[in-house]
Amino acid sequence: KRSGKRVLMVAADCAIGKKYSALALNEAMMEAGMKSTFRATGQTGIMIAGEGIPIDAVVADFISGAAEVLSPDNEPDHWDVIEGQGSLFHPGYSGVSLGLLHGSQPDAFVVCHDALRTTVSGWEHYALPSIGECIDTHIIMGRRTNPDIRCVGISVNTSALAPGDRENYLADLSEETGLPCIDPLIDGCGAIVDYIKRETKT
Repeated sequence: KRSGKRVLMVAADCAIGKKYSALALNEAMMEAGMKSTFRATGQTGIMIAGEGIPIDAVVADFISGAAEVLSPDNEPDHWDVIEGQGSLFHPGYSGVSLGLLHGSQPDAFVVCHDALRTTVSGWEHYALPSIGECIDTHIIMGRRTNPDIRCVGISVNTSALAPGDRENYLADLSEETGLPCIDPLIDGCGAIVDYIKRETKT
């Protein structure tokens, strides 16, 4: 177990907002006076951050170790905000997601979600799991390396919803899960930061 704290972006599918959510959450944390660092795991994220590890170029056996290197020991109140890759539920890319989950040992994770997507993008014969199943599966698998892992929010792409439906959708999802549910592009990530500060006592 490494010192410091970590929050990982996860999802039920690829190309669903994990990088943007991580960048927005890191910015919101810094604006709230928290110590945080965006940790890039993909080529575009690395170009933005100026550093990181392209996880898709790491030999499969060493993905967990690469995630350890990416998020090393740090101050007890420092958060690494780790860009997610792939999905535990993706038939082609689940391996990279599990390696990141185990190696980063996250104290927290944020589920990234598309409000209207129901099947794996490009693999339409695979249905996506419910939000609840997505949360539960990440907790079960994540407890292998961090028994205290927990979900701290849901970051939703609501761009396909009708303008009048967005707020009701997020409110209903928040009531269902008991978690802050936001569209980071519109709402920012302040509600998730507040939840993290309250629930993790940082």
